[in-house]
Amino acid sequence: MNQIFSYHNYAFLKLLAFRIQIVLAYQIMAVAVGWHIFEITHDTLSLGLIGLAEVIPYFSCALFAGHAVDRYYSRRFFGALAAILLLINAITLTAIAMGLIGSKLGGNTSLWIYGSIAFTGIARAFIAPSYTTLFAIIIPRENYVRATGIGSAVFQTGLVLGPAMGGLLVGFTSKTTAYGIATLLCLGATFAMLSIKVKEPETVENAPVFTSIAQGLRFVFSNQIVLGALSLDMFAVLFGGAVSMLPAFIQDVYQLGPESLGVLRAAPAIGAIITGLWLTHHPINLHAGRWLLSAVAGFGLCIIGFGLSATFWAATVLLLLSGICDGLSVVMRQTILQLATPDAMRGRVSAINGIFIGSSNELGAFESGLTARLLGLVPSVIFGGLMTLGVVVATAKLAPKLRKLELHQLH
Repeated sequence: MNQIFSYHNYAFLKLLAFRIQIVLAYQIMAVAVGWHIFEITHDTLSLGLIGLAEVIPYFSCALFAGHAVDRYYSRRFFGALAAILLLINAITLTAIAMGLIGSKLGGNTSLWIYGSIAFTGIARAFIAPSYTTLFAIIIPRENYVRATGIGSAVFQTGLVLGPAMGGLLVGFTSKTTAYGIATLLCLGATFAMLSIKVKEPETVENAPVFTSIAQGLRFVFSNQIVLGALSLDMFAVLFGGAVSMLPAFIQDVYQLGPESLGVLRAAPAIGAIITGLWLTHHPINLHAGRWLLSAVAGFGLCIIGFGLSATFWAATVLLLLSGICDGLSVVMRQTILQLATPDAMRGRVSAINGIFIGSSNELGAFESGLTARLLGLVPSVIFGGLMTLGVVVATAKLAPKLRKLELHQLH
């Protein structure tokens, strides 16, 4: 670990500062918006539409964002741009909560909220490519597994603190305060990114934008290991993500307040932090493919258990266990992608990864909301967990190179 922080340590620390602040801002807004929308509509489908409002602009911009990060010199500029776009969303939501815009200007308040969330989708298109390319510049290849574990622990810390802060702020102060704190965090993330001092390699290739995007797509779809890892997580998140339905569980099943929503949203991240810290000291090099498949299967089983939980604390424990499994799968997937991707293609591959994984979060939220409307809240979560197990079985059969993968094969 000392080697990681002795190599451009200030740059890595600032990159981590950017990451945790952007995650905290995003999570605080996610909790506040979920509560805000459900408070207005009391409709599970409206929670799913939050994800759809974010994923449409994200999906539209992601490939172009990956091209831009690979082809233009300053990755730091695009990271700062992402933080500024998220800042616009936070300011808009603050104004909506204060009653300055929304129904006061005419129209439905929910529609104003959904429209604001579009900025989050555009911002997310640039966050992962910027972070991934700067990570590869700052960290030596031999330290990728440990550094990924540290980055994952920091990321998951944000996923713990963000929902907890969001729930506490909404419960004990107001939605306006929650959105205001998110605004300050976005400003902090912008300054952290701009303060990173590291020599970025010049781009030598200048292919047209669609040719460049096609090169990235060909690389991913011709590589069974990369495609298998992305597909596995995409479908697992698409069907197994129950987080978007937590406001409905809190209000309709457990009959608790927004503080408890923060606890449930934080539980998976606590589990993932445990995994990230453990992997920092005990990196997995043997049987990487088997570990990845087993982790996603464990995640699916935990989601089924959560759906069957009759008490708040049982649900909390199962979501924590799901986070342990998810944390392992995330670190293994990110390490595989970092080792398998050529330097000149990191932005595009990260963007494609984002489409596979990031968009599946929002599409999964929409799928969960729609399935909950059709099947009921609890059956929809159980169905999602069963589908996740099916995805693991299919991936193991269709991607044998991933199943048999050892990390040393990628060095």
